[in-house]
Amino acid sequence: MDVSQTANISRAMYGTNEPAIGAPVRGTDLGLYSVTFLNDIDHDYEALDAFAAFREEAADNDFKYFFEVFNPNVDCGLDRAQIGEYINDSILRCLAGVTKADRPEFLKIVYNGPKALEELSSFDPDLVVGVLGGGAGTTRDTFELLHQAEKYGGRVALFGRKINLAESPLAMVSFMRQVADGTIAPEEAVRAYHGELQKQHLKPLRALQDDLAITETVLQR
Repeated sequence: MDVSQTANISRAMYGTNEPAIGAPVRGTDLGLYSVTFLNDIDHDYEALDAFAAFREEAADNDFKYFFEVFNPNVDCGLDRAQIGEYINDSILRCLAGVTKADRPEFLKIVYNGPKALEELSSFDPDLVVGVLGGGAGTTRDTFELLHQAEKYGGRVALFGRKINLAESPLAMVSFMRQVADGTIAPEEAVRAYHGELQKQHLKPLRALQDDLAITETVLQR
């Protein structure tokens, strides 16, 4: 596997080719580093090696980052439960021995069910676990994922399509906040969201009964 880098951290931060610690940040001082582990020793070794090189460059520039870990995108001989265990193991191994200064601000991972998330989030209380949203799904999928993620130790929700493809993104975020705070249950939130769409004279993408369905397998218990 050929591992190559297209981004230059110094240029992204300071507009220079070399680190300029102390200079005003002209771009950004926070980035995303993304990895897909495949349960293949050669691929995973190179991925870990590249991640170590990135951390060195980030440290040279006083650059912060969050760490996104995807599930395998090819058949790797593991079922869904095993994938959750494998991803947890891979994350903890690649962060083992990494000093606090070089650690990610938080993780962004696929929700692999209650057991996997609870195991990861309880292993190291200093590790902030975030859950990515995946596909748009139903409104119930959105609220149910948020509810389960918070219940089992998730502390950050990084939902893209579940928000920007919603009929009313601002209303969606508002009810997401309430679900995360535990002031409203997922099913109730779906009904309230549809009520808000009616107030705004917005046509829902699905009928209420269809939007109440949980369609993502990992959320079905």
